[in-house]
Parts: sequence; structure tokens; C-alpha cells
Amino acid sequence: MAIPKLPSYQITDDILPTENRVSWSLNSGSAVLLIHDMQQYFLNFYDQKASPVPQVIKQIQRLKKICKAQGIPVVYTAQPGNQSEDHRALLSDFWGPGLGDDPGLTKVVDALAPDADDIVLTKWRYSAFQRSDLLQRMQHWQRNQLIVAGVYTHIGCQQTVVDAFMNDQQAFLIADATADFSLAEHKYALQYVATRAGRVITSEQAFKQLTVAEGECINV
Repeated sequence: MAIPKLPSYQITDDILPTENRVSWSLNSGSAVLLIHDMQQYFLNFYDQKASPVPQVIKQIQRLKKICKAQGIPVVYTAQPGNQSEDHRALLSDFWGPGLGDDPGLTKVVDALAPDADDIVLTKWRYSAFQRSDLLQRMQHWQRNQLIVAGVYTHIGCQQTVVDAFMNDQQAFLIADATADFSLAEHKYALQYVATRAGRVITSEQAFKQLTVAEGECINV
């Protein structure tokens, strides 16, 4: 079973959960930005000219700009093409063989292409922490906050947030910088995260919290 063709939908303020159980605030000295699975393969299931894709890409671009300006590490995840049966394992039962070995599909979309100093982690499971050194990198950097943006909200993004919680890392899921299979599943993931594992905020809230220093301003 492959990923189905995904419907277009609008990300508006009413997508936000009714509450956040925690009141964490982002700190530029503690944060890491994770751009999750924004590969051409995964976006091809959408009409990429229709919402939510252009909005999500724009917000991730803005997030990355402010993070880079403040020295916040930027990490990407990307699944490899032509995964072996051993590597793919149970994913095949749910999603079929996955990506082919085609650079046009496995690449991060051009609008969000990693810079030379960005970290690109090989993605093997839903959570970005699984079979990677993301946690070790965060510990080495002495950072304990993870900003999560990308696709798909109720699968990899949600599970990464849950794994961050399990590893005592504060995770912030950016409501309007992720996209999902549907509006309903997007809202479900945000509600779950907000009440069980992390904090859900908008891009604008993230921009306001990630201030460089008093009196300074970044044009995003």
C-alpha cells in the first residue's frame, strides 16, 4: 500500500489545538531546527501549487532564515532510495517499497535545499531519533529544544515529538509549517502533541520567541 493522493486543504488559525499542557518558550541558545522529510517524493502526493504545500514551504524558509541568523543548528531528515528489505522491514507492510533510487525524488525540494553546513540525517523510521545520532548531536551541542517542521504531521512529525519527550527534550511542533494527509489528521496530530508530548505553536509565535538579542530585529 503506497501513500494515497493527498487532498488540498487550508491551514488557518482554527487548526490550533484547544490547549497546550505546557508553557515552554523557545530559546535560541537551546533550540535545533528539524526539517522533516521535505523530499520531492513525499510532496508529489499533493497538488504542490495548492495549499498547504506553498504555505508550509514559505514558513519553513522563514524559520530556517531566523535560525541560521542566530546560530541555531539546522538538521534535515531524508529517506534513502531503494531501501533493502532488511532496512525497510515493517514499513513495507504499511507503505510498500518506498522511494526509488531517483535523485529527482529523494532530494529535498529545491526551495528548501540544505546548505553546506546543515546536517542531513538518513531517515529509517517514523521518528527522526530512531537509528540516527540526533539525540547525541543535541547533547553535544548542549541543546534541549527541537523545532519540528515538515511532513507528515500525524506520522513522522508527531512520532519525532513523542520520541523527543521520551528523551527529555522539549519539542515544538509548528502548526503551519507542517502538512498532513488531511485537515482532520493534521488537527488530530496537533491536539495529541499539545496534550501529551510537546508544545504546538505557529510560525509567528516561533519568530517572536526566537529573538536574537534585545534591540535587534531580523526581517523574516
